[in-house]
Amino acid sequence: MKRLTNFKSPLLAKVYPDKLNPKGYWISEKLDGVRAFWTGQRLVTRTGGLLEPPAEWLQGFPEGQSLDGELTAGRERFQDTVSIVRCVSKDKGWHEVQFRVFDAPSDKPFEERLKDIPETGNIIPLEHWVCKGREHVVECLEVVLAKGGEGLMLRQPGSKYEYKRSSTLLKVKRFFDAEAKVLAHLPGKGKHVNRMGALKVEWNDKTFKVGSGFTDEEREHPPDIGDTITFKYQELTRAGKPRFPVFLRTRNFRE
Repeated sequence: MKRLTNFKSPLLAKVYPDKLNPKGYWISEKLDGVRAFWTGQRLVTRTGGLLEPPAEWLQGFPEGQSLDGELTAGRERFQDTVSIVRCVSKDKGWHEVQFRVFDAPSDKPFEERLKDIPETGNIIPLEHWVCKGREHVVECLEVVLAKGGEGLMLRQPGSKYEYKRSSTLLKVKRFFDAEAKVLAHLPGKGKHVNRMGALKVEWNDKTFKVGSGFTDEEREHPPDIGDTITFKYQELTRAGKPRFPVFLRTRNFRE
């Protein structure tokens, strides 16, 4: 995948801290798709990889205005979305994909930026609502999870757009997730003999095994050494390692 030169990483979220009183924050659904950024001229991934949607799919995209959002074909359709948007040789179904926009980067406060998001063609502004407190977060999370969603996002009211990971944007999930680098394939035992049993990975200078969450196909053809995977876990051990890590997906889809 070709890359846009001099691309600045978009705003990234931190994990919602239990001690925070979120009353007054803006809540939105955390979408499970491919993060995308409209530069005003090109559609790119969060790392600047150039995406190639059909010209007709881009009709109505504003020239000269930046938009930050998620490409998605719907809840529980992450793999379908990736298959569609990563293919540059042919159109594998861009008509199924929407650009759900949650920000329009500028120097304005967040509430004013929301007003700048156009609603046209395949650009769909993501709904935000005001948080009433901690219990409200839990209630909203349960509703989203019941519908097959991934979690919630919390945005600090009046916050500015920052091109970095910031505490003004928080993710709320039942499980935590993180990204780790694949160091080695560990052989399987029992029913997994002669194929991958677990991945040895590195995260935050810690090495550990991720041995669950894989399909039979993924054990036959595991992520390459050096790939980045996304995994989920419940908490950290006293040694700072994830407890019960579960494989979710290969994060870098050959950008």
